Amino acid sequence: MITLLLIVLAVIGCLVVMRREAGALAALAVLAVLGVVGLALGAGVIGTLLLIAAIGVAACGLKPIRRLWLSPRLFALFKKIAPRVSETERVALDAGTVAWDGELFSGRPDWQRLLDFDNAGLSEEEQAFVDHQCSVAAGMCNAWEIARERADMPEALWEYLKKERFFGMIIPKAYGGLGFSAKAQSAVLQKLAFNETLMSTVGVPNSLGPGELLLKYGTEAQKDHYLPRLADGRDIPCFALTGPRAGSDATSIPDVGIVCRGMHDGKEVLGLKLTFEKRWITLAPIATVVGLAFRMFDPDNLLERGESDIGISCALIPRDTEGMEIGRRHHPIGSPFMNGPIRGKEVFIPLDYLIGGLDMAGQGWRMLVECLSVGRCITLPSGAAGIGRYAVGWSGGFTRIRRQFNIAVADMEGVQEPLARIAAKAYISQAAVMQTANTIDHGVKPAVPSAILKSQLTEFQRDVLADAMDVHGGRTVTLGPRNYLGIGYSANPVSITVEGANIMTRNLMIFGQGAIRCHPYVLEELAAKDANDFEAFDRLFFRHIGLIFGNGARAFTQALGLGKPNVPFDAIAAPYAQDAARLSSAFSLCADAAMASLGSKLKQREMISARLGDVLSNLYLLSMVLKQWHETDRVDNEAALFHYSCRLLLNRAEQALVDLFDNLPNRALGNTLSFITQPLGRRWHKPQDTLTREIARAISTDSALRHKLTSNTWDSWEEGQKENALARYNALLANAERAETIYRTLNKARVKKALPEVALHPEQWIDAAHETGLLNDEDAAFMRAHEAEVLEMLTVDDFAFDAFVTRRETRETSGIEDEATA
Repeated sequence: MITLLLIVLAVIGCLVVMRREAGALAALAVLAVLGVVGLALGAGVIGTLLLIAAIGVAACGLKPIRRLWLSPRLFALFKKIAPRVSETERVALDAGTVAWDGELFSGRPDWQRLLDFDNAGLSEEEQAFVDHQCSVAAGMCNAWEIARERADMPEALWEYLKKERFFGMIIPKAYGGLGFSAKAQSAVLQKLAFNETLMSTVGVPNSLGPGELLLKYGTEAQKDHYLPRLADGRDIPCFALTGPRAGSDATSIPDVGIVCRGMHDGKEVLGLKLTFEKRWITLAPIATVVGLAFRMFDPDNLLERGESDIGISCALIPRDTEGMEIGRRHHPIGSPFMNGPIRGKEVFIPLDYLIGGLDMAGQGWRMLVECLSVGRCITLPSGAAGIGRYAVGWSGGFTRIRRQFNIAVADMEGVQEPLARIAAKAYISQAAVMQTANTIDHGVKPAVPSAILKSQLTEFQRDVLADAMDVHGGRTVTLGPRNYLGIGYSANPVSITVEGANIMTRNLMIFGQGAIRCHPYVLEELAAKDANDFEAFDRLFFRHIGLIFGNGARAFTQALGLGKPNVPFDAIAAPYAQDAARLSSAFSLCADAAMASLGSKLKQREMISARLGDVLSNLYLLSMVLKQWHETDRVDNEAALFHYSCRLLLNRAEQALVDLFDNLPNRALGNTLSFITQPLGRRWHKPQDTLTREIARAISTDSALRHKLTSNTWDSWEEGQKENALARYNALLANAERAETIYRTLNKARVKKALPEVALHPEQWIDAAHETGLLNDEDAAFMRAHEAEVLEMLTVDDFAFDAFVTRRETRETSGIEDEATA
């Protein structure tokens, strides 16, 4: 009995010490005291074993002892197996900042740090712009007209965007721009997201492009000249980075600039002779100024730097520069936004065309990575969140007015499942972009979150659009001016591919960058290795060991329901935050285990890296939902959507861990991690059907939740504007309850054969019911108008037989009529 008690006390004591990361001395004290007690009480075997364990802890954990024998050996081994960080990787790691993502990587997130990013929302000026200018711009758009008839936006819309400085949202007011916050930029793009061409056209100049590069790195002369012209649309910018052989691997740019002397404005000056070929450059066909990334060389040492390879550099080149070929177009799938190639051979530019001047020569990769860490958080994630808003509105509205088997299809459980998924992914996306943009407004440069949002939310967008297409059926698979969804659906691969393809981002960047950038110790350990600093390595490494034991203990005990952390959330949100903390500990433990067991090979084990990234991504998205819930006013039915969203994300995080355990090359390690982090098995299953039904009902009726999810969308319809399907659905839903009551009356009458058997259309039911007195004049008039509008919203376009023919051929026959033309 004494032996069992001592074992239990030793385990409990060690778990407490590890959870608190109290260090070797505390563990030594626990083991030594219990060992002495064991000997004193006659439990010699267990007492001796505990004392031996105490001696082992002292030899390996106490600094004066371990530095004599263990630490030197560990340092030598670490220098052999630690991954080599290339210069381009180091630049990427140094770019951006670590904030909440670092807390999740620590395994012990401080939730108050997240809540300290207070969110004041949009200013009155910003909200007014979203309400008015964005609505005016949206009212000029019809997807079919832009994609199929014009292959461009209307000229009036281009002029309006320039006049209202849509292209100058990030440019300060001092230079004539709008000076908007990151949250306002996101809100604008979300509202414009119903049209891919419009959103992309506005988003790109405010994301990775010359404007942001000039703001951060440009010379004063460059800022004074270009920023006012970019703000009011006199200059349209593009940025040429990718090419035929440099896509996701932007550091492999083969385009070169050779330092030489040449003529410019009639004078011989020092400059660059550029040879380049770029593809997939948004706004290139209409750009008046081109930002260009290239590899800079100085073979004749004209810059007197003593080095030939200066490195990746960025220049700003006017369109009319001699030798630059620009103006042709690519045809992006589903959307005709301006995109095309740019070429040049031995194009001479003066050195003052370098963004930031000669001081920034060779700093282009750092410039691009730092800008991308912010821009990638805004443009495409905001587009995805905006599509989610519209998909909720369109899908909820359509499924309520579309009736089959005498009921609205929104009441069919098979339809309710995709409706709930649409709502949840829209809800998560809105929270993620709003809260991450808010951290940017607080000065954070979120490198790892930008990769999470870009990849995860555009994948959500793909899912949302697929579900929306499914519930609409034939209504949106038939293209034409009435189709508000089909063209955007076909354009979705653009979002998946650009600004870092999702495959690359998920498999290489989220964890690959985060493992070093966000980890509390790894980056410093690598620096200690490079500096051959033994003392720093010893200090960091054993703190790291303490973190590993601490995360193991926290993950294990919290999985058993013991020692749940205190979290600053209400009773509804607290369980999710507590389990996020548990999974944060599990993630951090597994990350260290993967890095230790695979070493530098982890770079090549992309599927392992991707699963670890999936855990981090879902925890990050969950934390954004928790913060949004904490600081915004709730509406009826929102709790159901909150529960659904949190459980969906936790289920995804746990599944990623299970997939990781099943695929770690070291099977013993995988099984051990599985036992430590999930001793009782998985906790989170997919959301329950009761939540699904409640959410689907709410978004397909005129509810407060529907209004919240579709806020800041183009939901007005004024004379002279293009047709607005969302506004028409909202109007129909406002009267849907009254219509449903009358539908039930008509259905009962049909069952009782109180209506003529030949009355097969709703309009005939209404007329017959009116004639028999079943419906009074007012109800009959209401239903006729209602059914007319419903039919209008169910109608699809048709065209002349040869309306889509763009190539016509005359075929000759030899006296035999061609059957194909008969």
